[in-house]
Amino acid sequence: QVQLVESGGGLVQAGGSLRLSCAASGRTYSSYTMGWFRQAPGKEREFVARIRRISGNTDYAESVKGRFTISRDNAKNTVYLQMNSLKSEDTAVYYCSATAGTQNYWGQGTQVTVSS
Repeated sequence: QVQLVESGGGLVQAGGSLRLSCAASGRTYSSYTMGWFRQAPGKEREFVARIRRISGNTDYAESVKGRFTISRDNAKNTVYLQMNSLKSEDTAVYYCSATAGTQNYWGQGTQVTVSS
């Protein structure tokens, strides 16, 4: 089992940057594909970015391409989401996820608020 704890959210002005962190517990952390999702008020949770477990290849939602970067440090059991050029529409609760086969785990979420 994997437990995920996000941090790094907060209030930032439009155009600013934030870096989210997701600390994972569990010996098999490196075997999971790690991802970030977000959910804005009144909207469904949506995919933001993922980094694959073996290749390290990354995927991004079109809305964040070129602005967000996902990375992982397997030695620290941590995945990061560097968010630059933030927009008001990026305001949401951001969730970390860990996926391997049919197993999927979620963190508790961290609030990101971008003021315009």
